[in-house]
Amino acid sequence: MYTIVFLDAATVDFGDIDLTPLSQAGRLITYSITKPEEVIERSKAADIIITNKVVFTRKEIECLEHCKLIAVAATGYNTIDIEAAHSRGIAVANVPGYSRESVAELTMCFILSLACNLINYNEATHDGSWSNSPIFTMGKWPTMCISGKVLGIMGYGDIGKRVAQLAAVFGMRIIAFKRGNALSGDSSIPRYTADEFCKLSDFITIHMPLNDYTYHCINKDFILKMKPTAYLINMARGPIIDTKDLAWALNNNVIAGAALDVLEKEPPDIDDPILKAPHCIITPHIAWASKETRQVLINEIAANIHAFFNGKQRNIVNATV
Repeated sequence: MYTIVFLDAATVDFGDIDLTPLSQAGRLITYSITKPEEVIERSKAADIIITNKVVFTRKEIECLEHCKLIAVAATGYNTIDIEAAHSRGIAVANVPGYSRESVAELTMCFILSLACNLINYNEATHDGSWSNSPIFTMGKWPTMCISGKVLGIMGYGDIGKRVAQLAAVFGMRIIAFKRGNALSGDSSIPRYTADEFCKLSDFITIHMPLNDYTYHCINKDFILKMKPTAYLINMARGPIIDTKDLAWALNNNVIAGAALDVLEKEPPDIDDPILKAPHCIITPHIAWASKETRQVLINEIAANIHAFFNGKQRNIVNATV
C-alpha cells in the first residue's frame, strides 16, 4: 500500500469535507499545517505527497527518498520546482477546472458589489448615516447598471469563459486580452492588446496563471491605460498585480476601484498599504473555497493518484516523467 502524506490538510478541509477518497487510495497521513523546517522530515517516507501551499524547492525535492508523485491540491503549481521534480523522476499533478463555478460566481459578486457601491452603502446603513438622511434614500456614492458595460477578461481559459457566460446573462459585452502578436485562440469574442483593451473595458477581471510573463504585468503603466471610471478585479494570483502600484492608483483616484481575492503575500502584513487603500474590496483568498468545490478537489486528487498508479497520465504537468 502506498503512503500518502497530506502536508497542509487544514488549507482544504475546514472540518466539513470527506477525505475518504484519499484514504481509499493508500495509507493516508495528514498534517494540518507543515512549517518549512518540517517539510523534509514529514515527506521523506511518502510515496505520494499532497500539498496545497507547502513549497518544494530543489532542496526539498532532492531529499525525497520514495516519492513518485506530488499531487498539488490546486490548479496553480508555482510552489513546486517542476524542473527539480523532473530530474528526480517525480511526477507532478494538478487539478484544473475544479473551482470554475465558485471563482466565476465570486467574480460576478465583485462586479455587482462594485457597480452598486455595496460596501459603502452597507456601512452607511449600519453607522447611522441612512437613519440621518433627510430623504428616504441615499445618493452619496454612484451606482450603475452593468448591462451594456464592457467586461475585459485577462485569461480566457476555463474560468474566464465561465465568467463570460455569466456576465453575458447580465447583458455585459465581453472582450478578452491578447498579448502582443499571440494567436487569438477562441475567435468567438474580440481580443485586444493592452492599449485598446484598457481603453474599452469598464471592468477588468484577471484569471491568468502566475508565470514569468504575468508577474507584475498589472503595474503602474498598465493601470494608467485604464479608464478613470474602470474597476480592476484579481481572482488569480496576487503577484500578477504590483500591489504598491495599485495602492498608489486607488489613493490617487486613477481608477474607480478594485476587488481582490488574492494578494502578493498571504496572509498580508497588517501594515500592507493595500489594506488601507480606498474603494477596494479584499477577501482572504476564498473564491475557490466553497464546500462543494473543496470536495470536488479532494475527489479529483484521489482520481489523479489512482490514474497515476494505473499508468495513466491524468493532469500530469511534467508529462515527460
